[in-house]
Amino acid sequence: MTLDLPLRPLGELAQLLASGEIRSRDIVEACLARIDALDGKLHAFVDVYRAEALDGADAADRERRSRGSRGPLAGLPIALKDLLDIEGRPTTAGSKSWRGRIAKRTANTVERLVAAGMIPLGKTHMVEFAFGGWGRNEPMGAPWNPWDMRVHRVAGGSSSGSAVAVAAGFAPAAIGSDTGGSIRIPSALCGLTGLKPTYGLVSAYGTVPLSATLDSIGPLAHTVEDVARLTSAIAGPDPRDPTTHNVPHVDFEAVLATPADIRGTRITALPSAQFPSCTSPDVVRAYDAALAVLRSLGATIDNDPLPLDFDDAMVRNGRIIAAEAYRYHRAYIEDERLDIDPWVRRRVLGGKAIGDAEYADELARRRGTMALFGEWMRKRDVLMTPTLPITATPLAEVDESTTTLATWTRAANYLGACALSLPAGFSTEGLPIGVQLTGAAFGDATLVRVGRAFQHTTAWHRRRPELPENRAS
Repeated sequence: MTLDLPLRPLGELAQLLASGEIRSRDIVEACLARIDALDGKLHAFVDVYRAEALDGADAADRERRSRGSRGPLAGLPIALKDLLDIEGRPTTAGSKSWRGRIAKRTANTVERLVAAGMIPLGKTHMVEFAFGGWGRNEPMGAPWNPWDMRVHRVAGGSSSGSAVAVAAGFAPAAIGSDTGGSIRIPSALCGLTGLKPTYGLVSAYGTVPLSATLDSIGPLAHTVEDVARLTSAIAGPDPRDPTTHNVPHVDFEAVLATPADIRGTRITALPSAQFPSCTSPDVVRAYDAALAVLRSLGATIDNDPLPLDFDDAMVRNGRIIAAEAYRYHRAYIEDERLDIDPWVRRRVLGGKAIGDAEYADELARRRGTMALFGEWMRKRDVLMTPTLPITATPLAEVDESTTTLATWTRAANYLGACALSLPAGFSTEGLPIGVQLTGAAFGDATLVRVGRAFQHTTAWHRRRPELPENRAS
């Protein structure tokens, strides 16, 4: 058994399966072995489907022998954020108060992944009710960022466990959700590639909502190719989710089938002089280096003025989240007998004061800003910023009253856009740094094309944290 199999990209594992060098059971056994060895400390999983995953691997191996592969994802394991329902199984949405809640349906995303032949490994920890960017969860515990095994650093939220699961090699990929950066923040802090698809591209049926107006479901993995194939598998119209109706098809496979050529691609880059004062010098250095790479690949880069204020978009996005979260959780959020994270409770209760008229005004203002951004994007392909202004903070130093990590991520949700976080370097402390590409609505394939070219030239996405199980045996 090769213990480093779960550290490899999905695409590489698919090739090894196709060649007969490994079996699906080998991959799943390797994932389970790493979970057994390391998750007691890293705390990525709420629940591990050990027996079912091994049975699924054996079934995938039999199918491959008898009928050939079902597709590029068949027989590969996947970790699932614990807000995706699976009928008959618990869904906690990160809340200790929800332990014992059994799902009566299965999320569209899970249905589609299983139809593609993927094997669910289990459910991952998250910020309670998905409402937080740091990755803390006082009642249930915070996952440990594997890039520093001595100091408990945050993994980012709210898809904290999904990011730790992939970075630590418990699974080669995972599914998260993103309402203000909850895929991209943990991806950047944990050295992963994460895609927030355009709103409506992926059905949210069977997913516990935070803000139905802003929520997106998407993947965290090692490579752009992997997140593209995963998004292709879970995207598409769903009669149970009207936001997916009349949504244009994004052909990820066509992009992956063509050379990674970005000559002439128009990129507008936020000048580093406009970064907030809290921005780490390491982040500026990595960002400038990433711009240089894209320029060397033939992209045209400018610093044209942006049609939005990131701070304003962050605040207004947060108000919509709070208003909708309160409406969803209002029946119990004020019950002090329930063990709910105090900061999550405070954020949800912040929506109580937002009345219907004010909420409607916020939605109308958002629609106007989306229209302005869509018009501005007609003259360019990508907007580029760092993903985050800082690297992973020690858990003990987190200030939950701040929204530092959402500096540039919330705008994509507010604008109804797509956004991709790419590994782009490391700090002097050896902590991952990411850059963010934002595209117009349904410009997801363009982000994949640019991100793929970047990863064909750089090797940041190939780095793995130094863990005791990163060896072959």
